[in-house]
Amino acid sequence: MKYKDRYINREISWLQFNARVLQEAADERVPLLERLRFLGIFSNNLDEFFRVRYATVKRIQQSGRKGTKTLGGFEADRLMKRITEIVIEQQNTSLKILDNIHRDLKKHDIFLINENEVNDKQAKFLKDYFLQKVSPALATIILNDLEKLPRLKDNMAYLAVKMVLKDKTDQEKKYILIEIPRDVERFVVLPNEGEKKYVMILDDLIRFNLQGYFSIFNYESISAHMIKITRDAELNIDGDMNKSYIEKLMSSVKGRVEGQTVRFVYDEQIEQDILQFLLSKMKIDDFDSIIPGGRYHNRKDYMNFPDLGAKELLYPTFEALPIAGFKMEGSLLQQVSERDFLQYVPYHTFSYTVRLLREAAIDPKVQSIKITIYRLAEFSHIAGSLINAVKNGKKVTAVIELRARFDEANNINYAEQLQREGVRLIFGVKGLKVHSKTCVIERLEEEGIKRYGFVSTGNLNENTAKVYTDYSLFTANQEILKDVEKLFDFFETNYKVQEYKHLIVSPHYTRSRFEKLINQEIANAKMGLPSGIKIKVNSLSDYEIIDKLYEAGKAGVKIKMIVRGINSLIPGVPELSENIEAISIVDRYLEHPRLYIFENAGNPKFYISSADLMMRNLDYRVEVACPIYQKDIQQELLDTFDICWNDNVKARDFSSAEENAYRTNNLPKIRSQFATYDYYKDKLKQ
Repeated sequence: MKYKDRYINREISWLQFNARVLQEAADERVPLLERLRFLGIFSNNLDEFFRVRYATVKRIQQSGRKGTKTLGGFEADRLMKRITEIVIEQQNTSLKILDNIHRDLKKHDIFLINENEVNDKQAKFLKDYFLQKVSPALATIILNDLEKLPRLKDNMAYLAVKMVLKDKTDQEKKYILIEIPRDVERFVVLPNEGEKKYVMILDDLIRFNLQGYFSIFNYESISAHMIKITRDAELNIDGDMNKSYIEKLMSSVKGRVEGQTVRFVYDEQIEQDILQFLLSKMKIDDFDSIIPGGRYHNRKDYMNFPDLGAKELLYPTFEALPIAGFKMEGSLLQQVSERDFLQYVPYHTFSYTVRLLREAAIDPKVQSIKITIYRLAEFSHIAGSLINAVKNGKKVTAVIELRARFDEANNINYAEQLQREGVRLIFGVKGLKVHSKTCVIERLEEEGIKRYGFVSTGNLNENTAKVYTDYSLFTANQEILKDVEKLFDFFETNYKVQEYKHLIVSPHYTRSRFEKLINQEIANAKMGLPSGIKIKVNSLSDYEIIDKLYEAGKAGVKIKMIVRGINSLIPGVPELSENIEAISIVDRYLEHPRLYIFENAGNPKFYISSADLMMRNLDYRVEVACPIYQKDIQQELLDTFDICWNDNVKARDFSSAEENAYRTNNLPKIRSQFATYDYYKDKLKQ
């Protein structure tokens, strides 16, 4: 069987995931302003896709390799063309959706106006706003006399201005670029007129004021159309031994502005002469993705569209719940010493994680805290707790991954701050990203040192914990935490591979252990014993694991998979995957946890993990899968998996047709994220 018949190319599968995000923007069951925000998420996702995935395919193409096996049966140049075709189609769809949303907003007396729809009262406001807030922030470049085009910034939007002069003795045309400032709100809220609310996009406000802004020129016509480029986001870390690792990485992050152009997006209404002028100056060739678009780019800004006081056009607020039986008052460590607790954000409040670290910081008996950090919030209570602990004489070690993509600068800033305050830092492992989310706290008690800690599927980030679903296990299981301690020993002396009795740790063991667990299910199925596999992940693209799942399915193992994003496995194919079902759920929260359940002949094994089933997670990152031994938490994981599996409102079925069809049946409607919240509300009543 050919690759393309056996696997779905990961880039195309990712674009299908982004199409599911676009479905949310089109779904009239979603509140109107939330639909706008999904359009922003779609655009932001696409930017990152071109900066990372498309850029990788382009590097393969430029190396002269076909990349057929790596790219799931596609040759690199053919895949680049296919990606461009899909993106153009999706962009056209997104513009139609945006028009529909604008039409529906008018029904609620919300109007997005452009520069040609301004009345006299609004004109005065817009001119004053421009002079006071926008004009001082504009960077304007006249291109005609420049031998070389200035390097345009990655994912920065520009207005390409064409000016036709009256004075024919001078140059007949001037080409100008205006950089849309990022430090000015993209959406300008105008004064209300009765019940009517008006918003103007910053780009149109600039267009409205072009005549006054360029009044020194004697011109007969002026026009402005938006362009945007996207650059390869790969980091190139230099080998200068005289620089610290932080200095090298910061230099590399700044060097992203020099990355190769991988996408050029332009307003399809732009005049051909200025378009060709720009393409020529930027040396954009046939292998670059040139995408005709609409009037506005950087639509990711719709993620921050103002709510205008229209709460009825937003999702209802869900107040984060306490964990049943886990009291915020008193000692969390004492409660964890008696039993394990599972935190499932955003249904549960993230405050337990912060509160546990705050308690450890001031508890006189706590000796040390060790923690891994992948992404932190811009204003992090986690970092504050670690600094607090140092001030109270605790030994604090933080393994901080500086290469968390697009969070490098934030992590570098925190690394420098933590280091200044006395936190001992370890900058990961050479050649591996540290993606695990673990913490171990050592406390001196009467019987000696006792460990407490947690293992999480998600980042220690207060902001994303409000919109990403993730599990965290709080535990005082000394055997599990002894393994966590070994993980930190590996960070200290990573030439020595540790042996773990309970944790499954990448890159040394995850692939082989997961294959062993799948093989056991195959053996059980062949012996007629209970068998089955349930998986919930962000992405599944590792071909070896996919082949092993195909083998299990053919042996009679029933496999249920919930995959939010990339899925290169094709379910439901006769004689290949007819025992495998797969769905994806995209809704108000981003599904982020990784959960693995193996039936194990009627004695199921449960693991929560930071690892997706991708080559990078299995072979090139430090990841942790943690077993769940406590029966009530096992049941909780099974319950929440089943709630998702039974979703028939926001679940889409994976199939060879790649059509993102919503799952439909005649059962009562279950919207899993709403049902999960109700599940945890009911637990509080028990």
